[in-house]
Amino acid sequence: MMLLPILALIGWTCVMWVWMYATRLPAMQKHKIDPQGAAIPGSLDVLPLKVAQVAHNYNHLHEQPTLFYALALTAHVGNWADGLSIQLAWVYVGLRVLHSLVQATNNKVALRFGVFALASLVLMALCVKTILEALGS
Repeated sequence: MMLLPILALIGWTCVMWVWMYATRLPAMQKHKIDPQGAAIPGSLDVLPLKVAQVAHNYNHLHEQPTLFYALALTAHVGNWADGLSIQLAWVYVGLRVLHSLVQATNNKVALRFGVFALASLVLMALCVKTILEALGS
């Protein structure tokens, strides 16, 4: 079922939200940053890089994955999601989780880029497959 990978990635985004605030709020307290002060551009720049990496990844989960959500829902609603489509969706979700873990922990940019590029290719494959299915129906 194509909805399960969608729900899994949404769930993972929620995990990253918790991780972000579990690291950001204590760091803000430690650096005596008032929550309203966080509205000032650059005010969070004093936070440790590990804290920023988690927040950056949370933001990244609201970028390209939005295309995944639209595409997967389109495939589901159009009844164009076969076994291969669902496998591609799960691979995409797994790669996005791996991307999050790389970025939020060691943040090796070459590795992170490789995972991102691979996830992008999987998303493109799912897109082409869905378009072909739609044209064939």
